[in-house]
Amino acid sequence: MKPQSSPVLTIRNLNAGYSNSLVIKDFTLPRVQSGVVALVGPNGAGKSTLLRALAHLISARGDVKLDGVDVLRMKSALRAATIGFMPQSLPENVSLSVLETVIATLKVGGMDSTRHIEEQAYDVLLQLGAADLASQPLNRLSGGQRQVVSLAQSIASQPALLLLDEPTSALDLARQFLIMKHVQDYARKGRIVVVVMHDLALAAQWADQIVVLAQGGLYSSGKPENIITPQMLADVYHIEARVERCTQGQLRIMVDGIAPAISSQSNPDVPDNHKNNRRG
Repeated sequence: MKPQSSPVLTIRNLNAGYSNSLVIKDFTLPRVQSGVVALVGPNGAGKSTLLRALAHLISARGDVKLDGVDVLRMKSALRAATIGFMPQSLPENVSLSVLETVIATLKVGGMDSTRHIEEQAYDVLLQLGAADLASQPLNRLSGGQRQVVSLAQSIASQPALLLLDEPTSALDLARQFLIMKHVQDYARKGRIVVVVMHDLALAAQWADQIVVLAQGGLYSSGKPENIITPQMLADVYHIEARVERCTQGQLRIMVDGIAPAISSQSNPDVPDNHKNNRRG
């Protein structure tokens, strides 16, 4: 399922969670066709859980389709070739070299030419500015370096759907810019990138679409300028804030304080029908 044309992702009535705890509840998202989609929301809103459900790493039920193919019932080989997933962190005790970890990812994706695999793995590291790490053991890298390697693993097979869980959390400003620029360029080639982000200004700068989660449900979705508003920040993040544009036209958020106490009769974190229907 390489993206010869822009892939289409649809999610309807998705429910997902852990053991007996349901985190994502009847989640429905309007049709997504290529571009960068930022998942935002407060801690505990369900962002990482939603991502893991789309990657089929946790129990989930509902209707999730990528170009008409049932994502929740994909066979493992097709899923590995179609969906790339970057977790928040890599295992600590892996002593393989960086290049070997990327090669291993490509083998899982079904590539069988050893020479081609090695070349493609190195090319991915080169594109991300991490070729100098190729021979380094994974367990000796810094947190930021490990994030770059994790991104290399997730995009190595050029999946049509790329799922990234906080890819910039341990990066300095320069590396944040380089990684998000690469993510944006990747999406511009006709792919869908769904990325969990905490920095709303960074999300507004790079995302084509913002999806706001609150307590496992959809609060709103749409273009950044339509979604990141003082009302949303008050309802979802419980803060009083101004949303303005800088001299370059980018959105900036100025937090002025905590929002007034919410009435016990209305919890703004629980998406009601009115909030669910807000669109940019």
